[in-house]
Amino acid sequence: MLSAYPELVEFLPCESPKAWVNCALENQTLLLNDHAHCEKKAASTAMNLMYRYVDRDNLLHKMSRLAREELLHFEQVHKLMRSRGIAYEHLSASRYADGLRKHIRTHEPARLIDILIIGAFVEARSCERFAALAPHLDDELSKFYISLLKSEARHFEDYLELAQEYASDSIEERVTFFRNIEHQLIVEPDVEFRVHSGPPMQV
Repeated sequence: MLSAYPELVEFLPCESPKAWVNCALENQTLLLNDHAHCEKKAASTAMNLMYRYVDRDNLLHKMSRLAREELLHFEQVHKLMRSRGIAYEHLSASRYADGLRKHIRTHEPARLIDILIIGAFVEARSCERFAALAPHLDDELSKFYISLLKSEARHFEDYLELAQEYASDSIEERVTFFRNIEHQLIVEPDVEFRVHSGPPMQV
């Protein structure tokens, strides 16, 4: 499935560990719950960028569209949960986003560029994980996750293109910096399962 998105595959440092995929399949209630939270957070991130950077015309255009799509995805996940009798509950955040965001530079436009690069990694990883899970899920969930791939891949491209647009030179060094961090966060064991967690910690 990801063969249709070679740039996204090249962008990510690794595939999701098989242990994470197995854990996701064994914890589908938690998977859907955290997925709903992820979609809501993604919409919030896009809206926050629109409020903070009101003078960035292309950013306003792309983030407005992205926020609408993420909220639609939230509604779709929530509808699936309701049909399966799954309650939408509060969950603690995974270490993934914080692990990336703590390295954001504080001066502009470096801060904006880092946020956009991180957004690209979050969207690309989501796309990769949905593709990894889809073949192993029931028909309804499988079709839903496959339907998300195109939009998640486009969101990845939007974030990366905006980062390059607002940078004065190449962003490749910064992308490599965050790629190394993302790799650690994906392969190192996690205590709690989340959509963007590492493989389960062995006890």
